[in-house]
Amino acid sequence: MKIRPEQLQRHLQSSLAPIYLVGGDEPLQVQEACDAIRQQARQQGFSEREVRHVERGFAWQEVMQMADSLSLFGDRKILEIRMPTGKPGDEGARVLREYAERPAEDTLLMISCGKLDGATLRTKWAQALEQAGVLIQVWPVEEAKLFDWIQQRMRQQDLQASREAVALLVERVEGNLLAAAQEIDKLLLLHGPGRIDAEAVAEAVSDSARYSVYSLVDTALSGKADKTFKIINGLRSEGVEPILVLWALSREIRSLSAMAAEVRKGAAIETVLGQQRVWERRKPLVREALKRHSLGRWYAFLQHCSRIDRIIKGAEVGKPWDELLQLGLSMTGMTVLESS
Repeated sequence: MKIRPEQLQRHLQSSLAPIYLVGGDEPLQVQEACDAIRQQARQQGFSEREVRHVERGFAWQEVMQMADSLSLFGDRKILEIRMPTGKPGDEGARVLREYAERPAEDTLLMISCGKLDGATLRTKWAQALEQAGVLIQVWPVEEAKLFDWIQQRMRQQDLQASREAVALLVERVEGNLLAAAQEIDKLLLLHGPGRIDAEAVAEAVSDSARYSVYSLVDTALSGKADKTFKIINGLRSEGVEPILVLWALSREIRSLSAMAAEVRKGAAIETVLGQQRVWERRKPLVREALKRHSLGRWYAFLQHCSRIDRIIKGAEVGKPWDELLQLGLSMTGMTVLESS
């Protein structure tokens, strides 16, 4: 059975399935769906819990062994499998199909993963889990609907926010639902239930989600020069150390240089992305960045990183933040004048 996230609470009030597959590239909604399932299971006597993370070399047979093992106290248990890629591999697919055919008694299997694309949903293992249990597919909140999402979230916390307050919060979090939820919790803690105006939001809400080094990397890869400019200036104004920004950018550039070298040798981009274990949600960013710049340009970015490192350490004259801005804008594809 397939249900939408907003239907989950009603479903849980009426029944509890033996298997749940929760997938999506919006971490907050995946997390909250799993929390709701876990809470309802505990209320129904599932007092034990085992968690396994699917990584390279994961032994899928452990899943069957854990499911078959009996509790010393006869308690019901929750078996959580966290599978970030949504790709169990051949062995995992076989084990999951076998489990779906014979779910363990007194065990609730909950699998959480990243985005479930169409190809994954058509696999035999995904269809077997959906037929034996419940599939919950989470989608990111569209930008046009973010205002309503935040407004509804604030109402659930008994915060009566003005339209200006909600609009300001929408602007500050820039689509990051987890950051929005954290800021709403902070507002409740600082002001308690009741009316919230834009001034209260401006005083309480930080720009940390907006100006994170990870956000900078993805923004630069996406080719958004204006936003890259804003984030770098934001990091600078917040007092972030330049070495941290350089670390994030140089790590990504080294990785992309290696991938560009493989593409130069004739490897297909999709093959390289798979070999480098690029997350599904980041593949479009990395793919476009590889198409935007040649191998020579990636090597030039690496040389620029080395120069910035020397400047930060005082071994060369220059202004670290100006150089970081030049590097970030160059990564977007913008033509930037070389500093002297």
